[in-house]
Amino acid sequence: MIKTPDTPKTPSTRYPHAELGDLPTDIRDKILEVQEKAGFVPNVFLALARRPAEWRAFFAYHDALMLKEEGALTKGDREMIVTVTSAANRCLYCVVAHGALLRIYEKKPLVADQVAVNWRKADITPRQRAMLEFAMKVCERSHEVVEADFAALHAEGFDDEDIWDIAAITAFFGLSNRMASFAGMQPNPEFYLMGRLPRDKKA
Repeated sequence: MIKTPDTPKTPSTRYPHAELGDLPTDIRDKILEVQEKAGFVPNVFLALARRPAEWRAFFAYHDALMLKEEGALTKGDREMIVTVTSAANRCLYCVVAHGALLRIYEKKPLVADQVAVNWRKADITPRQRAMLEFAMKVCERSHEVVEADFAALHAEGFDDEDIWDIAAITAFFGLSNRMASFAGMQPNPEFYLMGRLPRDKKA
């Protein structure tokens, strides 16, 4: 049975979370689907649902970028880009939430903390390091991107469409980071522990 989530005790500090029962059916069904899969409702879903049209647009673009099957980027690669971008933008919510997904997809309990603090010294592949180098340039100095940046990624096996994906994920989460930070969104407590221990070692 799916439990209808209560309004969080510590929601956004500036804007109230939407009440699930007041939401349009399509949004409510999607949130319940997420709850059934994850076991809880990430706060971002209810925080953004106060504006249904924007919620739909936000998650449509999110899913187009993060759930696509084609291309060279793995799910772990995508979450790594999000975690590093979010750290650069000092977004607590996104670092914690997407760091949890990164740990799960990469099956590395230390990687999210490493890339959030200093991705250049993290236990990642040279391919991933080149990917993050480009993502950080898009995040911080997109006006300085030149053909040599593309060549460096081509040398690691990324094609031009993969490079678009890296840039688009970085840019989209620049928006997400700023929305989460200004609205005061707080990470769900569940995110902090996810992926830190192998499943077979959990109590």
